[in-house]
This record gives sequence, structure tokens and C-alpha cells, in this order.
Amino acid sequence: MPSKTKKNVLAVVPPHIGGRTAGAGLATLLPDEVHVTVVEAVDEDPAALRTAHVVITALSPVTAEHLAAAPELELVQCASHGFDYVDLDAARAQGVLVCNIGSSGAEEQNVAEQTFALMLALAKRIVPAHTALVDGDWALPRLQSSLTELSGKTLGIVGLGAIGQQVARRAAAFDMTVVYAGRRPVPEETTARLGGARHVPLDELLRLSDYVTLHAPLTDETRHLLNAERLALLRPTAFVVNTARGALIDQDALADALEAGTLAGAGLDVFDPEPPTLALRLLKAPNVVLSPHVGGVTRETVVRIALAAVQNAAGFLTGERPGDVVS
Repeated sequence: MPSKTKKNVLAVVPPHIGGRTAGAGLATLLPDEVHVTVVEAVDEDPAALRTAHVVITALSPVTAEHLAAAPELELVQCASHGFDYVDLDAARAQGVLVCNIGSSGAEEQNVAEQTFALMLALAKRIVPAHTALVDGDWALPRLQSSLTELSGKTLGIVGLGAIGQQVARRAAAFDMTVVYAGRRPVPEETTARLGGARHVPLDELLRLSDYVTLHAPLTDETRHLLNAERLALLRPTAFVVNTARGALIDQDALADALEAGTLAGAGLDVFDPEPPTLALRLLKAPNVVLSPHVGGVTRETVVRIALAAVQNAAGFLTGERPGDVVS
């Protein structure tokens, strides 16, 4: 727990989400007695990092080297649902808490909407249809046989947490059957609200599903969760959607499946690394819909994320136990 002495906060806000201007606004939400330094990268101000008691970071990596350079640090607050950009082992060894905003609901709506945007784009072949029309090609005869409906299809959700549940709710509205995989089943009253989602092992989910969507955190255990062997379990008519973390999928194995025609298509909002290099085969693979990690960055979502992160950090600074502790 923090002491009564004055606390220093390092707020790291990269330029693409507002930089110092946005950070200055967030600083006004912290307690008056807190000294806030706003930077656009964790190591931009070594003196501020050295004296920081709390780091609030919006996807800017916090490495073992950063942690070692911050002997006063007590909390790393991630302004995101994910936390894979923080070295958890180093934080744990140093006695530093790491929190995300998982229970805030800040990202749930938009990530679920982005998931369905990608699913619908794949089912209705929106991208090739648009491109063909722009090029003066009435592509209906060519595309018609590959157009499908979501209604009546089976959606496999990998990770039925807060975001996965929002996806399941929307799937029920589309008259889809939902199966899910995770470390343990969720309570029956929860699945009842989601149209009777059924818990199955991951390999069975892959065999059953017409669409597979990933909503798991990236950990050592989940890295390349969908590898070549698991992708081979999918039907050739199935689609994979990823709005979680790029490294949950072996990207080369996914490209292999798409190029070989053993998978119908993929919708990806996340990559490993980000941004992807032009050498990424998935950029040229058939039947893909790609977006640049926009699942958590609508105007509404960014505000909710920032408020959730700052409020959790502010509670810690005033002596409360923070929520959403991940390490």
C-alpha cells in the first residue's frame, strides 16, 4: 500500500492516442497532492521514471530494464484490457503490482462490434465486392457462390470473459449457436443469458465451429494457441477472427492454411508485431479482412479506458486496494 508521502506518477500516452495533450487532461483527474509527469514513451524522462511510484501506460511497453530503473515503483496500471506489454516476471520479482482495466467494461462494446464487423465482412465478401465495383467489375456472378449467412452457424468463442460474453450476446441475436472454450465453465446463469452457450474443449470447438473468434489474454500458455495442428482441425469452410492479440495465432501457419484453401478466410484486427511489416504474408493471403487494431480505439472507448485506468490508479494512491490485479 502507498504511504502518506507525496507520490509521483508517470503517465505514458503515445502520440497516436493523444500524447502529452491527452495526458495533461488525464493528470487533472488524479489527486491534487500527486505529482504527474506526462511522457510519450516510458524512458523519455529517466529522472521521472526513477522517482515514479505509479506508471500509467497506454500500450507503451514496460520492460525489465524500465522496472530496474524505477526503484520506487509500486504499481504499473495498464490503460487496456491486455497486459502482455509489461514484463510480469520482472514486476513480480520487484514487488510491483500490475493492473489492467478488465472489469471496467471500457472495451467490451467496441471489440465485440469489431468482431462482428469482421465476421460480416467475411460472410458477405464486402472487401472484394467493394474493390471489384471500384474497378468497374460487376462481381456478383463470381462472388455469389461464396456468400453466406451468420444465422444458423456455430460460433466458437475462445475465452468467454467480459468481451467474449458481449460477442456471445450478439451471436444470439444473429441466431447463431455458441460454443466456448476456456479454463473453466462460466456459471449456468451466465450462459443462460447468452442463449445457452456450451463449454467444450478447444479442439472440439475448432471441429464444430463455422466461425472461431479469439478473446483470450496473451500469456506463455496462449502464445500460438492456434498453431498449424489446431488450424488443421477447422473445416475448410470455417473462418477465424482475432481481435485480441496477434500472437495468439501462428501467423505463418494461418497464411499456409489460407493459401492452401484449407480455411475459408480470416478477419484480423491484431498482429505480431504491430504494426506489421510488409513481409507479413497475411497481407497478401486470400480471403482476409484486415484492420489496424481499431477494436479499442473509438472516441467513446478511449475515454472510458482512460477514465478506468486513472480511477484505479487514483484509488491506489489514496490507500485503496486496486482492482484488476493481473500480477
